[in-house]
Amino acid sequence: MKLPWLTHLAVLIGFLPALAGCGHPSGVMQPVGLAAGTSTTQVDMLVATTRQPSGDPATLFNGERSPKPFMTDVAVSIPLKREAGTVQWPKQLPPNPATDFAVTRVKQIDTIPEGRAWFRQHIEGGHALVFIHGFNNTYEDSVFRLAQIVHDSGMQATPILFTWPSRAQLTGYEYDKESTNYSRTALEQSLRVLAADPAVKDITILAHSMGTWLAMESLRQMGIRDGHVNAKIHNVILASPDIDIQVFAKQYVEMGEPKPKFTIFVSQDDRALAASSFITGNVSRLGAIDPSKEPYRSRLEKAGITAIDLTKVKTEDSLHHGKFAESPEIVQLIGQRLMTGQTLTDSNVSLGQGVAAVVGGTARTVGTVAGAAVAAPLTIVEQPARRQQPTGTELEDSLNNNRQSKPLTQ
Repeated sequence: MKLPWLTHLAVLIGFLPALAGCGHPSGVMQPVGLAAGTSTTQVDMLVATTRQPSGDPATLFNGERSPKPFMTDVAVSIPLKREAGTVQWPKQLPPNPATDFAVTRVKQIDTIPEGRAWFRQHIEGGHALVFIHGFNNTYEDSVFRLAQIVHDSGMQATPILFTWPSRAQLTGYEYDKESTNYSRTALEQSLRVLAADPAVKDITILAHSMGTWLAMESLRQMGIRDGHVNAKIHNVILASPDIDIQVFAKQYVEMGEPKPKFTIFVSQDDRALAASSFITGNVSRLGAIDPSKEPYRSRLEKAGITAIDLTKVKTEDSLHHGKFAESPEIVQLIGQRLMTGQTLTDSNVSLGQGVAAVVGGTARTVGTVAGAAVAAPLTIVEQPARRQQPTGTELEDSLNNNRQSKPLTQ
């Protein structure tokens, strides 16, 4: 008789091709010129990284770790004719700016004063967006994704990318996770430098997938050092957070008071988080909860966290893991409302995709429910968990616990 864990492993192995995606040409960081008469839009960003320089101008940085952080000024050209929510990767190199995303400028920034000068040259009302990518991303993956998010959201903010060392391999889950731990102090220091700039009025952190772990760990460190998170960090948006629910609660508490406003995007059909749950021993991930049901609904209300359920949102992503960026309505919600601290409780919010929001403990529909059937999660999620799952009491205990760690013995 086949053992259950072998069945689960077979499901996961069969699922790996979908995780891998279709692929695209590597080496797009070499700047290209715009031909006369080519009409495009441009996104300028400041990129901070703990990746190791590759020595190749076509890639700039690889997936290995560097003890020294680097900053780079990058400009990305975006073609006018395209579908919102998508990245137009070139089919061949060099990219054609008329049809493809293309890098048009790369300039290394060597000092903090140079970085501050860059910010003042690209200031958007003093608002800064710090984006942190997820698992299985190259340097260029994260650059193009942020360019797409900034363009499609219409946000009025200066984009800053923090990219950590991911080997961009499906077999590199543990390496990538350790790379987030390796990078948490560098991200904390980057946020401190940004907040110390008088030109910066407020900061929004947008983190995806495994990048949410890095964001939470850095904010937790900041809270432990100072007693609270820097007051300029107004909003934290966690998209498809790949975090153990109980660990998230502990991180959240240890940030101290006051806290930024937290918004999480979840989806019960997220297949990447299903795979992560399997890898981590059938431990529930924050990004896969149903926030309208107990115990999560009342716990989120008590903590003041807004949860937005994207389960019924349809995108071309077969993993259902990148809906926050690939749905035009959701990415605009981020840029136009969440970043500016606006609520989701007024009648002006209408997405037309049946997005369920839990705001202040009240479940409501934002827009009109599409009514389409929701794809079933992976089989490995539907199997009974052999390990004890967190209960409402345990979650509440973590959220209500004193932020100071207690000694093991008295």
